[in-house]
Amino acid sequence: MPQPQLVSVSALERSSVVANNTMNRERGLSGVNSYARELGFDPLARLAARPAAPSWLDLCSGEGRALREAASALPRDAVLTGVDLVGPLLPLPAPPTLEEVVASVSSWTPTRAYDLITCVHGLHYVGDQLGLLTRAASWLAPDGLLAAHFDPESVRWGDGSTAGRTVVSALRAAGFRYSTRHHRLTLDGGRAVTLPFRYLGADPSAGPNYTGQPAVGSHYGR
Repeated sequence: MPQPQLVSVSALERSSVVANNTMNRERGLSGVNSYARELGFDPLARLAARPAAPSWLDLCSGEGRALREAASALPRDAVLTGVDLVGPLLPLPAPPTLEEVVASVSSWTPTRAYDLITCVHGLHYVGDQLGLLTRAASWLAPDGLLAAHFDPESVRWGDGSTAGRTVVSALRAAGFRYSTRHHRLTLDGGRAVTLPFRYLGADPSAGPNYTGQPAVGSHYGR
């Protein structure tokens, strides 16, 4: 098996696979192309049921349409944050409850905990996917929910062989649930998560994943 050519985070984020302008651009809260359909639950309904000011962090948020729709329906004390490498392409004023951050999710860190953290098909373009998942777990409120799409085939050992089964087992042992059918990881309740893997680098030429779109290969050592 040929050794994959692994690149750094900065090189990865300059690649055509990652620095795209199509991710999460048109996806709204509900309907055919929506967060509700992709996540298997209605984010707005979950947030609206919170007894106090609801908070939602959306990683790889793209144009932020779902966040904007939620902002118009939630109380004025809601806290909504979208983080995206490219950010919104349309220069529209953000609602007062919404903060739109243009930054790399690989290095950005919040200053608060969130009731809901989502990453809708965003992990496919992140180099250290497991690192982001462990960090996001610590950003979650004690009774919050983390939901993200995850492709086990995208996690590899240094020699390029698949690490998917081992990684999913480790994630489940750490408290995550994984739906093979829907390619979704979920975690209830914020916590410190440690996984027995060392990030080696990313392969932007890994090719299409289960979505049919080009994605990133994430390589780890034991």
